Amino acid sequence: MKKVAVFYCIMVFPLAVLVFNSCAKQKDIGLQLWSIREDMQKDPVKTIEELGKTGYTFVETADYSRGKFYGMSPADFKALVEKNNMRFVSSHTGLPVPDSASWDAAMAWWDTCVDAHSTAGVSFIVQPFMDRVGYSSLAGLQRYCDYFNVVGQKCRDKGIQFGYHNHSGEFVDLEGQTLYDYMLQHTDSTLVFFQSDLYWMVLGGKNPVDYFTRYPGRFKLWHVKDEKEIGASGKMDFKTLYENASLAGLQYSIVEQEEFTTTPMEGIQASLEYLRNADFVK
Repeated sequence: MKKVAVFYCIMVFPLAVLVFNSCAKQKDIGLQLWSIREDMQKDPVKTIEELGKTGYTFVETADYSRGKFYGMSPADFKALVEKNNMRFVSSHTGLPVPDSASWDAAMAWWDTCVDAHSTAGVSFIVQPFMDRVGYSSLAGLQRYCDYFNVVGQKCRDKGIQFGYHNHSGEFVDLEGQTLYDYMLQHTDSTLVFFQSDLYWMVLGGKNPVDYFTRYPGRFKLWHVKDEKEIGASGKMDFKTLYENASLAGLQYSIVEQEEFTTTPMEGIQASLEYLRNADFVK
């Protein structure tokens, strides 16, 4: 019995610790596929297969077009992602605000878009842009706010949440008001959430925590980003940001990487490992 006990302690216990540590590092972190866009355009099936081995748990797309994702039907793309141990959670897509002449066509486009995302089981649709109308006057920005409320209702009717993704241009002042604040104040919080691109907020001269404090619960998705690999620049205080995740209303962290010191696939792996090893990322 003593020999059995010794064998168990020497062989089994360390294995259990190894398994526990491996599980402890598993975190629900997604990737915006724009980060590996060239690979996705060349061979989306092979790229998703490779991505499934990295430890990312879900994806956010950036290639919706005419009812398809990367040339695949909603059901086929969903199946591909799930076959590789990930989930299809979020999607970037959208249209510029339509004028009265193009309104009906735009609404028909959105109906098709929302149906496709519903079939794919997507939880979030995020528009990542405005055209010059939104930046030229508060009247133009209000048109976008009204438009987003309408689209948000369409999404909610199908069980999908609609949001807007910022860059740095939303943090300039227009007619005495900061664009981003105006958007937060003039969109319906039950219909429109905001995906915080943390890096662009900081580059826009703002502290994201200030926004989390003023508009709690509005920032359900984050784009976690740095100059290149996450955590490498030392310019982003991710610890403080994550300490305020509940205040922000964070549901999902999504890595988006636009610049690399290595290949994109190696870069996104390094970014993931930083977040998986960070105690402040739950």
